[in-house]
Amino acid sequence: MKNKLMVGIWRYMFNVPPSLLKKGRTKTKQKMAANLAFMTTDHRRVHHQVVRDLPYTKQPLPPESLAKALNLPLERVNTILSDLESHMTFLFRNDAGEVIWAYPVTVEKTPHHVTFQTGETIYAA
Repeated sequence: MKNKLMVGIWRYMFNVPPSLLKKGRTKTKQKMAANLAFMTTDHRRVHHQVVRDLPYTKQPLPPESLAKALNLPLERVNTILSDLESHMTFLFRNDAGEVIWAYPVTVEKTPHHVTFQTGETIYAA
């Protein structure tokens, strides 16, 4: 059943031809690459730092703590946070400007709970 896709319509299941499946994968890869094109190395560093820190702190992360951890100017961190937030994919900040979620984790209560191998627990975004 590897590399096989089926579509259900009412009570019937249909195989998707391999050529359409391949075409769909190619379009998805191109779309994802275009959506991520804005990200610099610093964008990735900030996002990864937030994802690493949220499970430990279990509290919103202020930009100042990220700037200090990454040895980046606060203005640069704030610009990056705005970029990431404006793309509505990677993170969200509260009214105080603190990061409350960064895909895939959040400090806000959700129905989804994650436990890491190291024992930290947090809600999933």
